[in-house]
Amino acid sequence: MVFGLGYSMTRLARRLRDLGWQVAGTTRDPDRLAQLRAEGFDAHAFGPDRPLDPALLAGTTHLVQSISPEESGDPAVPALAETLKALPELRWVGYLSTPAVYGDRDGAWIDETAAPAPGSPRGWKRLEAERAWFAAFQDTGVPVQVFRLAGIYGPGRSAFDQLRRGRARRIDKPGQVFNRIHVDDIGSVLLASMRRPRAGAVYNVADGHPSSPNDPIEYACQLLGIDPPPLVPFEDSGLSPLGREFYAECKRLTVDRIRDELGVTLTYPGYRDGLDAIRAQEQA
Repeated sequence: MVFGLGYSMTRLARRLRDLGWQVAGTTRDPDRLAQLRAEGFDAHAFGPDRPLDPALLAGTTHLVQSISPEESGDPAVPALAETLKALPELRWVGYLSTPAVYGDRDGAWIDETAAPAPGSPRGWKRLEAERAWFAAFQDTGVPVQVFRLAGIYGPGRSAFDQLRRGRARRIDKPGQVFNRIHVDDIGSVLLASMRRPRAGAVYNVADGHPSSPNDPIEYACQLLGIDPPPLVPFEDSGLSPLGREFYAECKRLTVDRIRDELGVTLTYPGYRDGLDAIRAQEQA
């Protein structure tokens, strides 16, 4: 069961289905609901004004929560916590979080032992949701794992798509770096964790090559044979509040734990690998 069958989790759901799993999930978008059902998924409406029938959770063995917290907190806890804890076959829970829980680290390398220090309301909401999921299953024997996902990209959601839609921007903020993660490597990490669950585990899910936000745009332009968009000073960028929040934090995530504990070798260990594969797929 996936709370939030969006871009990333739909790609995982397809992999699971190909492996013989039965996959159910939720969305709050009526159009998305119809698309998911047309694709053969057992999809259901779930949102602030659309409660989920607890009976739909029967038989769940693995659960992923990928929905962002609401103002009031995580949308599934406490609404469904008691139902989830009572599921007799449940044996793995994964919560998808964000590196925003670490706050700004001035470009330092950060592993999962670093104490969270959110610097934004979004980061605090995510940290509270992480803690809510751990607390909900405390003393139940069901292992809960948290996955802090770096900037997600992949087919249909990459620098190529930003450029084609005229939304790619190069912002001049020296020293700004962050990690990314290809959407299919997220799925590989979750599958590996399902095979090796560890209660209370926290994983950075990211590539091993943090770099400037401009680098993927420039590399995508190189592959497309076009000039990159002009460099805009940060002070003149006119970023949205969310964009400014993003640029207010700078950190480099280590990814040793997904390799050492889960045995994961990323298919796309850097943005160049991912963009090369996307471009090759487009040209095939």
